[in-house]
Amino acid sequence: MQGSVQAAGYHSAAAVVAGAQVADPVFHGGAGLTADKCVYTASLSKQITAACAALLVRQGRLDTDDVLAQWMPELPPWSRTVRVRHLIHHTSGLPQGVHIDDVLRNDAVRTTDSVVRALVRRDQLDRTPGTAYEYCNAGYVCLAVVVSRAAGQPLPEFAQQHVFERLGMNSTRYWTGPAPHPPGATPLDPNHPAPLSLGDGGVWSTARDLLRWNRSLLVDHLGISEILHTPGHLEDGTPLDYAWGVVVGSYRGHRLYRHSGGWPGVTTQLVSIPGKDASLVVVALDDDSDRSTLLANIMIYTLLTS
Repeated sequence: MQGSVQAAGYHSAAAVVAGAQVADPVFHGGAGLTADKCVYTASLSKQITAACAALLVRQGRLDTDDVLAQWMPELPPWSRTVRVRHLIHHTSGLPQGVHIDDVLRNDAVRTTDSVVRALVRRDQLDRTPGTAYEYCNAGYVCLAVVVSRAAGQPLPEFAQQHVFERLGMNSTRYWTGPAPHPPGATPLDPNHPAPLSLGDGGVWSTARDLLRWNRSLLVDHLGISEILHTPGHLEDGTPLDYAWGVVVGSYRGHRLYRHSGGWPGVTTQLVSIPGKDASLVVVALDDDSDRSTLLANIMIYTLLTS
């Protein structure tokens, strides 16, 4: 694995990569970033948010066909056309890109409330829900609000009780501030602090805990792996490769579950290969998402051909 790290140019960079088959993790760190250093996971948070939603679905407290307006009546009338499953699979038609994300990126503090306020000001969706896939952070912010209201408690508390504590992810948490990062965590550039919104992001974790999370899904410790790994579809039946906070694909005849994350100063990759009982994680303190993807791809190839 060390050769793979060097091949991707991370042998002297602030990065940690880890791979595991069964319960035998191997870590390689650089520039002081270790497997137990808490970092911002960016969009890997979506998988945790989706898992919390799946737990509520399994408990009968949430239905994926529920309309968004049922849980967020403060939103405009268009919320009556958006369903929970649209949020999960990025087919909601909610505004994103320059309409939401890029504007909020320039705010001093990006929070769930600021995203919701921006949505309240929108008088229409970008497109009819269920007609197209378009990756949308705002949709997962709304999903986090839905989870909190369906659970009857804040998302960080629900996740702590039903996910992190159950899986022994003792260094993982959702962080809402007011400080830009949890105590002891690796800070990002103060000019680009991690957002404090939940759902699309918000989770701080370690490479060791992220591998533990992957392992829990491989053995279905929470009883929701089948749900999380079921891809969505458009209203006309067109299949998608995006499931519940995870992209479902294949390589060399093996099923792959993966997701990436990124924010100024950090890039992440999380991959599971159920047929090999293997998983891997990449965390790098830089903006080169192509390099993190390349490293993840090299490690996938290594795991599948070893």
